[in-house]
Amino acid sequence: MRRTANQASLWAPLRRPLYRALWIAQMGANIGMWAQTVGAQWLMGDFTSGPLGVALVQAAVTVPMFLLVVPAGALGDIVDRRRLLLVGRGVALVSAAGLAGLTTAGVVTPALLMGMIGVLGVGQGLAAAPSSAIQPELVGLDEVTAAALLDGASLNLARAVGPALGGVLIAAAGPAATFAFNAVCISGVLLVLFAWSRPVDDRPLGAETMAGAVRAGARYVRSAPLFGRVLGHILMFTVFASGLWALLAVLARGPLRLSAAGYGLLLGCLGLGAVACAMALPRARRHVSPGRLVACGAAAYAGCLAVLSFVTWLPVVVATLAMAGAAWVGVQATFTSTAQLLLPEWTRARALGYFQLALTAGQAGGALLWGAVAELLGLTAAFLVPSVCLLFGTALARRFLPLPASPVNVSAIQHLPEPPQPGAQPQAGPVLVTVEWHVDPQHTAEFAAAMRPVGQARRRTGATLWGLFHDLEEPSLFLETFTVASWREHLRQHAERGVVMDLETEALARRYLDPDRPPRVQHLIWAYSADRQRGRGNDR
Repeated sequence: MRRTANQASLWAPLRRPLYRALWIAQMGANIGMWAQTVGAQWLMGDFTSGPLGVALVQAAVTVPMFLLVVPAGALGDIVDRRRLLLVGRGVALVSAAGLAGLTTAGVVTPALLMGMIGVLGVGQGLAAAPSSAIQPELVGLDEVTAAALLDGASLNLARAVGPALGGVLIAAAGPAATFAFNAVCISGVLLVLFAWSRPVDDRPLGAETMAGAVRAGARYVRSAPLFGRVLGHILMFTVFASGLWALLAVLARGPLRLSAAGYGLLLGCLGLGAVACAMALPRARRHVSPGRLVACGAAAYAGCLAVLSFVTWLPVVVATLAMAGAAWVGVQATFTSTAQLLLPEWTRARALGYFQLALTAGQAGGALLWGAVAELLGLTAAFLVPSVCLLFGTALARRFLPLPASPVNVSAIQHLPEPPQPGAQPQAGPVLVTVEWHVDPQHTAEFAAAMRPVGQARRRTGATLWGLFHDLEEPSLFLETFTVASWREHLRQHAERGVVMDLETEALARRYLDPDRPPRVQHLIWAYSADRQRGRGNDR
C-alpha cells in the first residue's frame, strides 16, 4: 500500500542527496548555535548573577527574529530563496566571528554581548521562513512530515551534543571558543547553499512588490482558518513552555550547583529525549491525530515543569528533562509539518513567516515573563505557574481551535476560467468582479452556507472585499462580488494562486445551482483609474 503524507519512512528524505547534505550541514550549525548559547549565557552569568539577565540572552536573539520573519517571509516568495538564505547565514557568520574576536580581545561588555547576539537574531530572522519553505522543494509531498521530524531531530541532537561541547570549550578556552566554533559551523551551511543550483522560479506575471507580498501574506493568513488554528496553538504552547529553556542555566547554577559542563549535560538530556521522540513519532502519527499528539505532548511537558519546580535530585532532573525534550520535539514537529502541508507554494514562505512570528513571540515573551517571575517569586513559581497554565491552555485550544485531522490538497491548479482581455494596464484598479449565481430555490440556505468558504478562498488569493447578496425580486438569484487591488493582482488569482482545495470548495457550492443557467461573470475596473490611463486625469 502506498504511504500517505503521515506514513513516509523517517529516513526517506535522507535518500535525496541535496536534502542529506543540507541536513548534515544544518545539524552542524545547530550544534554550533547551542554551543554558542551555552557560551553566551555563561558569559552573561559572569557579568550578572540575576536570572533575568541570563534570560535576556534568549530574548536578544528572538526579538530581531520577531521583527524580521514576516518581511523575510514575503521576500522568500518574491526573490530566490537560496540567495536570501545565503544573506541570512552570512549575517549570522559575521555575528559569531565578530563576537569571538571581541571576547578574545577582552573588550566585550553585557551591552555589546546583547547587541552581537541581536545581530545573530537578524541573520536567523532572515533565514527562518525560507528554510522551512524550501523543505517541500527538497523532498516529496509524502516525505514532508518525515523531513520535519528529521529537522527536529537535527536541532535536538544538537541540543544533546552542542551544550556539552560548549561546556567543554568553555572549560578549555573560555566562552570565545564557543563563538568561534559556531562561525565554523555556519560556514558549512554556506558551502552547501553555494553548491545548490536551484531552478528559477516560474512567475508568468513577474515578481510581486515587497509591500504587495506582505499584504497578500497577511490577507492569506487572516482568511485561512485551519492555518490560524496552528498559529494559535504554537503561540500558546511556546509562551508557557519557553521558560524552561530560558531558565535552565539558572537552575544549573543555582539549586543544582552545577558547572558549565553540568549545564551542558542538562541540555544534552533534553536533546537526547527529543531524538528518541523523533524516532518513535512517525509510527505514532499513523494511529494518532495531530491534535491528540499535541495534547499528549503538552500535558507531558507540563508535568515535567511541575516536577522541576520542586525536585533537585539530579537523577530525577535528568530523567525529567529527557521526557521534556521528547514532548517538546513531538509538539513542535507536529506543528511544523501541519503548517507546511496546509500552505500552497505561492505563499508558503510568507505564511510560514507568521508561523515563525508566533514561535519567536512566544519564546521571547515567555523568556521575559518567566525570567521576571523567577526574579520576583523564585524558580519554583517560574516552573509551576506555566505548568498549570499550559494544561488549561491546551485544553481550551483543543476545544476551540482543533487541528485538522488530515492534510488538505494545496497542489497548484488553474481552475478559474481565463479572464477577458479588456486592454487594461496591469496596474489598473481596483477591480470589481461580480458573479451571478442562479440557485435551485429549494436550496438557497444551503448555497449561502456553502459560499462562506468560497469567500475565504477569494480573500486568500487576493480579494480585499467579498460579499454575497440575495435578490429579493428573484429569489433564485445570488450576486457574489469581490474587489481586487489591481488587474495584475486579479490575473494572479487566475494564473498563480489556485489550488485543488479551492476547486473542491467551489464544487460544493455549485451542487445547488440551476443546471440550465450557468454563472455569469463580469469584470469592472475603477473608472477614474481608467481615465488616468487614457490621459484624462482625475480628481481622486
